[in-house]
Amino acid sequence: MKKRRAAAAARALAAGAFLMILPAGARAETPQTEDEKYRRAIDAAVDAGLEYLARVQLPDGSFPGMPMCNAVAALSVMAFLAKGHTPGHPPYGDNINRAIDFVLSTQQPDGTLIGPGGGQMYSHNIACLMLSEVSGMVDAARQERIRTVLSRALQVTLAAQKVQKPEAHRGGWRYAPNSGDSDLSHSGWAMMALRSARNAGMPVPREAVDDAVAFIKRCACPDGGFAYQPGGGSGLARAGVGLLCLELSGEHRSEMAARTAAYILQRIRQGWGGEIFYYGSYYCAQGMFQYGGREWEECAPLIYDTLLKLQAPDGSWNPMPGSPHEDGPGPAYRTAVAILALGVTYQQLPIYQR
Repeated sequence: MKKRRAAAAARALAAGAFLMILPAGARAETPQTEDEKYRRAIDAAVDAGLEYLARVQLPDGSFPGMPMCNAVAALSVMAFLAKGHTPGHPPYGDNINRAIDFVLSTQQPDGTLIGPGGGQMYSHNIACLMLSEVSGMVDAARQERIRTVLSRALQVTLAAQKVQKPEAHRGGWRYAPNSGDSDLSHSGWAMMALRSARNAGMPVPREAVDDAVAFIKRCACPDGGFAYQPGGGSGLARAGVGLLCLELSGEHRSEMAARTAAYILQRIRQGWGGEIFYYGSYYCAQGMFQYGGREWEECAPLIYDTLLKLQAPDGSWNPMPGSPHEDGPGPAYRTAVAILALGVTYQQLPIYQR
């Protein structure tokens, strides 16, 4: 954590020094990016959302909507971290620690991180991702527990990838550790968890990440979108998954990434919703931000405007009409994911740093 804080401080000092040497006129004439234009509104929305999450957190560290679901707790921790809040430090340090402890408590005898609320490999890999991201930010006792729990959990993820599968599905994941096929959605979370764990110093074979990327590429469609499974039809949310995974795996602005960015921008221009709106917003925002350039500048206000309008007076996020699958997880889930989408430019979570 000291290294991460030092790096953040160095970036801030460098930025400040740069501004000091610029003539006043040059600073005033610099055109604002779309992110800068929305910064005040996004900051206010994110702060209200975090206040909501802190207010509704249950005594055991979980969140309402899907009681005992560790994925919602893990996403909420990442939402707090995204704004620069850290474990053990006010104003939300206690909330973060309680959510971390809850996620740690959900490890099963076989190593899976699946709470009584279910969620199968979704919950498992989202929990792995959060624990990898928060590693190094916590006190010594929690750090030791995170390393122990995460080490066992990663073995489950790696073993699930090695289950015998058809060639087209090799390298991916699905609902259960012993699934004999793979899908893009589960594989996206798993790949990010492995990459984050590797960045945190956990023993993750490079081959595992490479095989995951190869599977994700097999889900690419000719129109630039991505399919749920190889050979299927394309979709916007899945395109976001594909683009983010490409960008995080060394495929920055590659030919495949360029096709996908163009696909996402075209679909979002047309207006979007669908049954997994918040999930799609999260992935499209993260993927397009990583891709950057003109495409992100054009996409950003479309995502920001839509999400900002959906925030409720209590700080939570309302359901998107036509998105029934996200009613079940509840407002805490929607709020955490909306914050991660809106806070994409904060660059606080290591996994999402450019």
